[in-house]
Amino acid sequence: MRLEAITWERLTDALAERLVAMPSKDGSPWLRVSVDGAPAAAPDELAGRLAEALRVRGRAVHKAGAFGFLRPASLRLEYGREDPDALHDEWFDRQALWREVFQPLDPGGTGRVLPDLWDPVADRATRSGYVELPPGGVLLLHGPLLLGHWFPFDLSVHLKLSPAALARRTPEAERWTLPAFARYEAETRPEEAADIVVRVDDPRRPAWSGAS
Repeated sequence: MRLEAITWERLTDALAERLVAMPSKDGSPWLRVSVDGAPAAAPDELAGRLAEALRVRGRAVHKAGAFGFLRPASLRLEYGREDPDALHDEWFDRQALWREVFQPLDPGGTGRVLPDLWDPVADRATRSGYVELPPGGVLLLHGPLLLGHWFPFDLSVHLKLSPAALARRTPEAERWTLPAFARYEAETRPEEAADIVVRVDDPRRPAWSGAS
């Protein structure tokens, strides 16, 4: 895949302009967008930039993080606190994401989505109230390991880190997660699955695959 250098500002504007102009794939009045990447790639930061750019263009936005949909500790830590296969397979409550985030944004849905479900520090439900995303609004779901689950994304963006860059930018206490992301690369192949790839080995100099 050929990537070309771009600034974060130009990238954000290009993504926002594409989203403002595009319809959903299934006729839904909402757009559903992923910003996929390991924590070291900071997908939350790009999602934040994109949310602001869309709001400036008159679009309502709901920005949600995958880490708000973790499973209870008794389930995700069944095999220990540092099991990379459990991180890949068990940590995220994907059924809850389907039920509480994606189904309300299906054609004919209510638009009422749950911002988050589980507090991993307190290890209990967050008890957050539902928020209503009006028709024409955009869901921005950010976090790791988002692709390959048949989520109905209208646009998927993958923040790519080389194995060396990922290892370099992952804190020592989280290096046990590296095999999970290696498995994700091998099995899901997010660089091929995503609509847009952004290489962030040097966070000051991103490069992307273009808008086509």
